[in-house]
Amino acid sequence: MARLEAKKPPLFISEPLTKDTVSQSLSLLSGILKSCYGPAGRLKQLHNGVGGYVCTTSQSSALFSCLSVSHPVLRVLMASVQNHISRFSDCGLFTAILCCNLIENFKSLNVAYCTVIQISKHLLSLCMDYLKSEACACRVSVDFSSIETLLCLVRSVLTSKPACMLNKPEVDHLTTLIVKAFMFTVPCHVETNAVLGKCVIVPVKGRKVVDSTVLPGLLIEAPEIRLAKPITVKRTCSNMIKTALFCVSMSGDLCKPEEGVITVPQGISLEMSELNQLLNIGKQLVDDEVGLVVCQKVIHPSLKQYLQENHVMAVDRAGLSLMEPLSRMTGSNPIASIHSLSPSCYGSLKDVRIENFASKHFVHLIPNETVVCSLILCNRNETAWDELKRACETAEHVLQLTIKEPLALLGGGCTETHLASYIRYKTCSLSTSSFKDMDCSRTQYQLVADGFCRSLESVACSLSHDDGETLTDMVYGHCWFVPSGFPSVSNWSDLVSKCGCGINGNTENLNWRLLQGQFGSPIILGCPKEPPVKVADFLTLDCFAAKCSGLQVALETANLILDLSYVIEDQN
Repeated sequence: MARLEAKKPPLFISEPLTKDTVSQSLSLLSGILKSCYGPAGRLKQLHNGVGGYVCTTSQSSALFSCLSVSHPVLRVLMASVQNHISRFSDCGLFTAILCCNLIENFKSLNVAYCTVIQISKHLLSLCMDYLKSEACACRVSVDFSSIETLLCLVRSVLTSKPACMLNKPEVDHLTTLIVKAFMFTVPCHVETNAVLGKCVIVPVKGRKVVDSTVLPGLLIEAPEIRLAKPITVKRTCSNMIKTALFCVSMSGDLCKPEEGVITVPQGISLEMSELNQLLNIGKQLVDDEVGLVVCQKVIHPSLKQYLQENHVMAVDRAGLSLMEPLSRMTGSNPIASIHSLSPSCYGSLKDVRIENFASKHFVHLIPNETVVCSLILCNRNETAWDELKRACETAEHVLQLTIKEPLALLGGGCTETHLASYIRYKTCSLSTSSFKDMDCSRTQYQLVADGFCRSLESVACSLSHDDGETLTDMVYGHCWFVPSGFPSVSNWSDLVSKCGCGINGNTENLNWRLLQGQFGSPIILGCPKEPPVKVADFLTLDCFAAKCSGLQVALETANLILDLSYVIEDQN
């Protein structure tokens, strides 16, 4: 009999944030994330230590899915950020870096955590009220009658992913394609509960990025199509192609043993019986004037031949991922049985064509009304393609979020520094009753507010990776980056031309100040101003919904971690 090991008691860790291991792990994670941030971010190679797939990336979605952390405090942070990414796709690194900064700055204050949490909630409400107000000077309205702002949003997403290895012409080409693909998914006839369509990404690796293109409808890869004879697809009297969509196997395979026992009378061939049933389905499809049959799984060769002989195109192995867009595009109801067909399950298409692209053969299904499109996405190698696919999906999601809330925030660190300037200005005019409501002193409030502002400014500083200085101006509160190699006593006006978001030029005396290493930085003498012009080519913009959520998640997660008194770990 095997010896039994005595059950170990759980491990109690009190005040986890005071432990060196937590501080060191948090600092290491923060350093990794900051080094990935922005267009000049450094790439990371992630693998599991025993070989296997190597992921080269700087994107938060890939980083957080591949990074493994052991300490419960870091797991809380990672889980919060991953939940944000799953809902918004964008601003994952912003959220995580800001959360780490807040924890680090709030820890260093000689203020009780419960007081810090109370004050930080008030600071968050000031930020959110300002961002959602018409007076907000760091947000831009998105006008869908013009695509300029949409192009800026998509371009900002693509240029922030260096592992995609895109040059400027490639960024411009893809930006146009993504906006075009998004427009295809917007319904022409808006109803009360309008639903956006879908963009399906078709992979083509080993080709130039500028070979990428977007087509209305769906492309289904069909390797055997080159061997097939050209066929004429049957059409209805209204010149449409009636379609049938099967989500069940049509291969004629018998059921698996684990699905039960079938008793077959002597002299009956189960295989032939199944094939006859498939051929009967084929005959009914022909009689119903169906011109296209698409099957999620496999179609029996005999049934496929029978359909082709009757001018019905048969496409199999479509896969589960295409079933929902196929159903949406054609109006077909997926058929889950080969024993009965209802006329109401059929849909229709405008046309079917054969397309050849990069030695691949596709069936191109063209709908009556485009709500589904195919983005043929090319890149030079598999690593760059994987990163580009994630970036395109993020850009598409950003556009979907923007159509719900047509606003954007200035990027390039300008929203962070502008918010910090606004909070510093706003907190100087708080009444004594406000401090009583929060049960804190003015000094405590100012300490926490300064830590909050320095955390925001530190996120902006993380965009610079070449030891250059980071500035903010005293008029608009925007972020400016000085190239490396210049002393700190330089005349900043000679070294900067545009702010981080690109909306402000160096055309007036803006009174700069350094961001890095500042404690209790001077405040702007008044509320930071709105730029005179809010429309410019090649603005760097951030998704409004994603960044607002990231700000909230970062602060709420930091507060949760600060509030942890005990960590209890099971050691068994």
